[in-house]
Amino acid sequence: MSGVVDNDPGKLPRSSRGDDAVQGHWLLARLGKRVLRPGGIGLTRTLLADARVPDADVLELAPGLGRTATEILARRPRSYVGAEQDPDAARSVRDVVAGRGEVRVADASDTGLPDASRDVVIGEAMLTMQGDPAKHAIVAEAARVLRPGGRYAIHELALTPDTVSDEVKTDVRQSLARAIKVNARPLTVAEWTRLLTDHGLVVDRVATAPMALLQPRRLIADEGLPRALRFVINLSIHREARRRVAQMRSTFRRHRERLIAVAIVAHKPAGDAG
Repeated sequence: MSGVVDNDPGKLPRSSRGDDAVQGHWLLARLGKRVLRPGGIGLTRTLLADARVPDADVLELAPGLGRTATEILARRPRSYVGAEQDPDAARSVRDVVAGRGEVRVADASDTGLPDASRDVVIGEAMLTMQGDPAKHAIVAEAARVLRPGGRYAIHELALTPDTVSDEVKTDVRQSLARAIKVNARPLTVAEWTRLLTDHGLVVDRVATAPMALLQPRRLIADEGLPRALRFVINLSIHREARRRVAQMRSTFRRHRERLIAVAIVAHKPAGDAG
C-alpha cells in the first residue's frame, strides 16, 4: 500500500479491496495496528494466564497476524498449532512461530486435529464475526479437540447489560456492520457463557474490559508509543482510511454504554472424552 510507513506490508494478508471497502480489522492492520482484540493486550494476557498455557498443547483458532501467538509462545507451551482460514495470514503466522509451532490452513470449525488432542484452545475476536450456526460449530470443534480437563479460552466483543433489548442489539449490530464492513454479532456475557455451556463446557472465569480499541491511551498501551505514532502518521496520509477509522471510532463511542470486551475460560469436564 503506497505511502504506508513501516508496516511490513508484504507480511500482511493481501486484499484487492480499497480502504473504503476492506474489513475494519484488516484496514487497521494495513495502517500498522497489531493488537486487534476488543479488550487490548491486557485482557489477552489475563486470558492466557487463566488458560494456563505453559507446558500445554495449544491450538489457536484464527491467529490473524500472530500477535497473540507471540504471547502464547513466550509462555512456553509444549506445542502450538494455529488454524487459520486465510492462506496469506497463515503464512504470516508461520513466520512468527517458525521452528516453534505449526500453522495449518483450516477453518476454525474443522481443524483436522484428532479428538482429545489439545490441552488449551484459544480464540480471540473471531466468534463475534460469525452467525449463530457458525458460532456453535466452532465451539463444538473446540470441545471435540480438548482433552478432559482442557481449557477453552475466548476473548470477544460483548453487549451489556445482559438484559439489553433485541431492538438495541439490532441497532448495535447494524451500526457495527456499516462501520467495520463485517456482520459482527456480539452476544451478552450471559449469552457467551450459555454458548459454551451448551457444548458441555464448564465456565471457570469471566473477565471484562472497556471496548476502547481506538482510544489514544489504549492504542499506546497496546502498540507502544513508536508504533502508535506510526499508526497516526499512516492515518494522516490516507484520507479514505482516515474517514473509515473516524467512522469506527464514532460507532464505538456512540455505543460505549453497550459494548465491552469479555474474556471467558471454560474447561471440559474430566471423564468427558467425547
